[in-house]
Amino acid sequence: MAILTKDDVYNKMVEDKRPVCPHCNEEMIIWECPPMTFSDGLGWGTPFLYVCFNNDCPLYLESWKEFYDKYARIASVRCICDPMSGNVDCMPVYSREGGTAQIIDERLKAEEEVRKEAERKGLEELTTLYKARDAKAILGILVAKETPPGVRLKAAEMTGEVGELEVIEPIRNCVFGDKLIKEKAEESIALIHERNYTKECPFCAEIIKTRAVVCKHCNKDLPEPE
Repeated sequence: MAILTKDDVYNKMVEDKRPVCPHCNEEMIIWECPPMTFSDGLGWGTPFLYVCFNNDCPLYLESWKEFYDKYARIASVRCICDPMSGNVDCMPVYSREGGTAQIIDERLKAEEEVRKEAERKGLEELTTLYKARDAKAILGILVAKETPPGVRLKAAEMTGEVGELEVIEPIRNCVFGDKLIKEKAEESIALIHERNYTKECPFCAEIIKTRAVVCKHCNKDLPEPE
């Protein structure tokens, strides 16, 4: 059996049909393995891998919480596929950008650079809005679907710090595809309620005082605090 060179492996991957991630069915992309050991310390076993860089992949999204709950670490995993054997595994990443420097698909690299620049500008804008305590503008960035995920996550955090009761309903009516952003938005709502001594009626969802035992909007008796 002929020994394949690095170029041989790459050319084969370019010519072959790319696999799809078994967790999200998105096409995986070609990724160059860094010069470091992995897993058992014996190396990657291949110069290139197929990697799923879909940020909405369930495996990627759910692993953030799993790592934090089990190990108190900010980390996740991305699905990988060996181009020679077809074996599927996963590799750890420690940020949203983790591993993106090794992407060698020129189209995707260009898209990633555009995304990073949009995120940088978005975070700069958020910093300015936060200093001005402009909760309405920060909320607008949070609920906009086109906002980069990293910017949206920061906006969710800032909303809890500068927002008041009027931001709660727009947040409740926003569909967040990213689990981390949704959780951060929920935390922000809790902070706003705590700051204003309020809560939401479990029957009609209207905002009422924390001490209320009967909802002033629907007149239903409220459950006693746990």
